[in-house]
Amino acid sequence: MGEWIGVSIALLSSSLGGTAAAITRYLVVGADPIALAILRWGIGFLCLLPAALLLNVRWPERRDWPAVAALGVCFFGLFFVLYNIAMSFTTAARASLALATLPLHTMVVAALLGVEPLTIRKSAGVCIAVFGVVAALAAGLSAAPAGAWRGELVMLAATFCMSLYNVWARPFIARSDPLAFLTAGMGAAAACLLVWAIAIHGFDAVAQFGAPQWIAIGYLGVVGSAGAFILWVFALGRTSPTKTAVTITVNPVFASIVGVLAIGEGIGVNLIAGLIAVGAGIWIATTGAQVNQAQL
Repeated sequence: MGEWIGVSIALLSSSLGGTAAAITRYLVVGADPIALAILRWGIGFLCLLPAALLLNVRWPERRDWPAVAALGVCFFGLFFVLYNIAMSFTTAARASLALATLPLHTMVVAALLGVEPLTIRKSAGVCIAVFGVVAALAAGLSAAPAGAWRGELVMLAATFCMSLYNVWARPFIARSDPLAFLTAGMGAAAACLLVWAIAIHGFDAVAQFGAPQWIAIGYLGVVGSAGAFILWVFALGRTSPTKTAVTITVNPVFASIVGVLAIGEGIGVNLIAGLIAVGAGIWIATTGAQVNQAQL
């Protein structure tokens, strides 16, 4: 039951992440990727910190702080700078499709590091879920902007950063509290990005934003940052890295739906069939015999 709760939480997180992808695509055209990342994580951090203090959560142990900060900078810093750059080159659907390879990255990295065994059932489920994403977006993927391949390559590099976070985060979450772990990592990334953005005058373009853009940034900070990722780290604390990561395959579908509604991006007629395949793949990858997770 605990594993299924973790998978369900991860599904909700990935769905929210999909909506954030389309909103990011809307914003990144007129903003510096670094400035956009600091606004997103700065707002998220300001939402999480008071909650963590009021709840008196158990913070990471002193010996864990360097690793927790490094993981935060790798994910909320490097990953999302690359993520925003990728969104500036391609559509939300295509970028999210590249992100949907996260389960494959996580499964391989976890196996190589001895954190999680590689099984035939899990591999089959991940592959079916990724195939479902391709099927769901098949028609819309053909309408790519010029140079879109650059965005997909950048997103693949970003996805590798997230796979490392997924694999290495679990023991630190177990030794503290998911909210404390997330707040500490997000705060470290926000601080680094703030220094970087000030140094390169990254906030100049943001100063020209109107009310619609600031509402979108608020959504990214509150829902796409604080909301989505507290769910993600709770999921990582309750199920394996691969089982959490396979839920990211719903991300492109939600990104496409919001892309259609908000910014007019195309989507194919294969959505229902793709969703069925995604659901089947997630079910296959997250069910079956349980195995003991290796500890770092």
